[in-house]
Amino acid sequence: MLKSRMTRRRFLATTAAATTMAMPYVRGAHAAGKLSMGFWDHWVPGANNTTTALVNEWAEKEKVEVSIDYITSVGNKNLLTIAAEAQAKSGHDIFAFPTWEPQAHAKSLEPVDDIMAELLKQNGPVNPTVDYLARADGRWLAVPATVGSQIKGPCSRIDLMKKHAGIDVVAMYPAGSPPKAEAWTLDAMLKAAEACQKAGCPFGIGLGTTEDNTDTSGAIFQSFGANLVDDKGNISVKSDAVRQALDYYKKLAQFLPPDAPAWDNTSNNKWLIAGKGALIMNPPSSWAVAKRDAPQIAEQLWTHGMPAGPNGRYAPFLPYFWGIWNFSKNKPAAKSLLVRLSQRASAEKMVAASAGYDLPSFVSFTDFKTWAEEGPPKGTLYHYPNPHNHQILSVGAAPAPPRIAHQIYTQAIQTKMVVRFKQGEPMEKTLAWAESEIEGFMRT
Repeated sequence: MLKSRMTRRRFLATTAAATTMAMPYVRGAHAAGKLSMGFWDHWVPGANNTTTALVNEWAEKEKVEVSIDYITSVGNKNLLTIAAEAQAKSGHDIFAFPTWEPQAHAKSLEPVDDIMAELLKQNGPVNPTVDYLARADGRWLAVPATVGSQIKGPCSRIDLMKKHAGIDVVAMYPAGSPPKAEAWTLDAMLKAAEACQKAGCPFGIGLGTTEDNTDTSGAIFQSFGANLVDDKGNISVKSDAVRQALDYYKKLAQFLPPDAPAWDNTSNNKWLIAGKGALIMNPPSSWAVAKRDAPQIAEQLWTHGMPAGPNGRYAPFLPYFWGIWNFSKNKPAAKSLLVRLSQRASAEKMVAASAGYDLPSFVSFTDFKTWAEEGPPKGTLYHYPNPHNHQILSVGAAPAPPRIAHQIYTQAIQTKMVVRFKQGEPMEKTLAWAESEIEGFMRT
């Protein structure tokens, strides 16, 4: 855990508590008192500094004493801290919640309908995935965070894709212009994967049980309309769409690295940076590391959209959220700060500090200059935030009710299905296994 603490003007705790607990949230009101935050410890060096500066600026104006703990996700330390605080009903006032955690801790979170109403009016709509993940029983559980949110779409080698697959990814996704990707389909990706594998530079798509693998399988399943559970909670594993998705994935898997079923979240990054592959599915973190450690490879990387399937073009979107515990002692200050951090100017600074990695959930925040100007090569991140609404952003296992989708996702049911079928298990036996697993989730 990396820890950073800041102090501002002090008030007597008893006076602060009496004042803040009685106040409703009013935009622009001086919050005062104390406020503590547990934020995600960013992968990008220096990115935390911008968040710290924004919090300090707000605290100075609102006369609040603030403290920030930056908590790593390595070893799931952030998830362990969330669980411990929820159980103890004590800890930080604000916490950064990964994708599924607001739903998992809905009963312990302070509703934020008031500030979300203001932010939606001010900034326009959010991506529908945010609504799916951050609302329960008609109320907002948390505010979408810029920091940590990401799309895990394709990052391709310009040179290798052109040489071996005959695909010009820069022309297909030109910087500053809408995509010209009508021919970029799942079938086209399959042919490209075969060509690159034969050339000795296979696509680095994992079949393991960690998030990077599950995100890709979730998007490809959705591209076929292959939902394991529908939005009403009905199991739909034994559908033609699921069978089609498995058939496709089995064909794709034969062109992936032999150890793909054992890959974790670091495997695809290492594969690309080592120069072994022509394409991976990842946010710009792998490109950022290549820029530092393997600049000759970074110069050949281009982030672009997902291939389209029979049901559309889906991309894995994993938002982070800022939530307020319902046992917070300073809810007015917490809400005031989250409004400030959700302003366009604040989000733009966070995106710049992360070199384009962070991704705001407000649709109107996809035009920041960072994505158009980052390089090399210049414009490599232009299409990362989906500026032309070219693809449907979703999360693996949706549209199942979040409680069930969370289990399908964390247990990597889709990638496990692919591996079982790839290794020779009959289709119907694989489907029966998945159906049994999901029935078990519904009983818990």
